[in-house]
Amino acid sequence: MNVLEKKIRVLIADDSTFMRRVLARIIERDPQLEVVGEARDGREAVDLAESLHPDVITMDLNMPRVDGLQATEMIMSQHPRPIVILSSDSRDGAETTLRALELGAIDFVPKPSSGIDLDMNQVGEELTRKIRMASKVRVVRTATRTKSGAAAAVAATDRLAPAAWKSPTPSPDERFPIVVIAASTGGPAMVMRLAPRFPKNYPAAVFLVQHMPATFTSQFGLQLAEVAQMRVKEAEHCERFRPGTFYICPGSHHLSFSATGKILLDNGPRILGYRPSADVALETVAAFAGKMAVGVILTGMGNDGAQGARAVKSAGGTVLAQDEATSVIFGMPAEAIKAGAVDRVLGIDDIYPAVDRCVTQLMASAAVSFR
Repeated sequence: MNVLEKKIRVLIADDSTFMRRVLARIIERDPQLEVVGEARDGREAVDLAESLHPDVITMDLNMPRVDGLQATEMIMSQHPRPIVILSSDSRDGAETTLRALELGAIDFVPKPSSGIDLDMNQVGEELTRKIRMASKVRVVRTATRTKSGAAAAVAATDRLAPAAWKSPTPSPDERFPIVVIAASTGGPAMVMRLAPRFPKNYPAAVFLVQHMPATFTSQFGLQLAEVAQMRVKEAEHCERFRPGTFYICPGSHHLSFSATGKILLDNGPRILGYRPSADVALETVAAFAGKMAVGVILTGMGNDGAQGARAVKSAGGTVLAQDEATSVIFGMPAEAIKAGAVDRVLGIDDIYPAVDRCVTQLMASAAVSFR
């Protein structure tokens, strides 16, 4: 590192003195990073974020007085800073982490359940990598969630598809559009804005391939059902997919489409570092659906989805990509654009109208072709 290059200034928020010491050692080992402050609870985190102006904050969620979720909401609404969450991989930890991502946190690092020094050092490389990445993000003030409490729970119960639920089975000659959404860093917040716009009984099947551990995708389905009009469910192996449903790929598996119209899940090795792989889903939907496929590449780091987007485009389908201005990380969309596979580049709030126009045109075309 050039001695004149400015270091990334990090604020640690954790109620454990031991954990703050471990995190500080991990962060200070990276020559690009320096710890400029430590907060013992969420209230201190908010105050130090305002006074120290750190480049990145690492945020524990379970803290006294003001917890990490409340602190994230306050920071992102008052003096926004890039926040990396330190999260438990339990169900409660996953739920709170996803809420924090909705509120504007950039990313998360699973916190080892034992919390011992050795385990924390095992996630050190991931933590420092995500801190460096977060420091490059342009953060903005974010709004709080508009649905919560009992009303949201009732809505979620109504829309979350139980395992036994079946939508009407299409006739053998019926064709319907298939929308595949690929996302990584920053994706959960964007999907929470996009998904509610799909109406109930939508004439397409919608799939989400989000880079996220399995515990988190399962919980994300529950939270997505709170705001979605479509029925939401995790995809199941050998399930015959149908229109009117928003399917979430489990984080533990790759998702592909069989030639007979079924979902296939594969827990094989990561592909180019990713599982689930957006390329696998997009390439197989292109082979199955051809021009009835619509690919959507949202915010995320890396190049997953670029090869799949080319396959969709080559098969006559349509590919949309999120623009740089509204992306948290303009990696995946940029790579798909560089590949020459994107038909339109749009802000997040313009993506649903564009998808809907594609679906409407495809349905009209399919109706004409079967007359």
